[in-house]
Amino acid sequence: MFNKSKLVNILGINFLSITNKQFVDQLKTDSNLHLNRFVVTANPEIVLAARKDKEYANIINSADYVVADGIGIIKGAKILKKPLPERVTGYDTMLSLLSWANQERKKIYFLGAKPEVAQTLSSKIKETYPGIHIAGINDGYFKDDSYIVETIKNSNPDIIFVALGFPK
Repeated sequence: MFNKSKLVNILGINFLSITNKQFVDQLKTDSNLHLNRFVVTANPEIVLAARKDKEYANIINSADYVVADGIGIIKGAKILKKPLPERVTGYDTMLSLLSWANQERKKIYFLGAKPEVAQTLSSKIKETYPGIHIAGINDGYFKDDSYIVETIKNSNPDIIFVALGFPK
């Protein structure tokens, strides 16, 4: 994990000052060491919501890694004279990790999106990344959090991708 000197505070949210490559490499290392990590790819909308909601801000800041997923964050950091090296988007991070997971034959769980999107994702992943074992897929329209937690736990994935959107 990175030290506190690598953090840049923007409107109360602590962003990791890191490149895409450094971030993906760190996540690979963490995965290989079986270290669970809570990652937030925060955009300006998330930061502004966190300013209004202290509990939400605490959840965001409790993440192991918060990265800048938005040009507004990058520009804000520059204005504060604490520039971040580049955007680190959830999408790009996911693609890099999927490629690696394919080579390493990792188990992946996907949580989020609309039901039809989740099913399309499953088909595309099987086609594009045949080395990945899909441990499970669940759309983002669920009411019973404890059931989802148990389902994910029982599937024993190496990586969990969550795309519940803002503010869920």
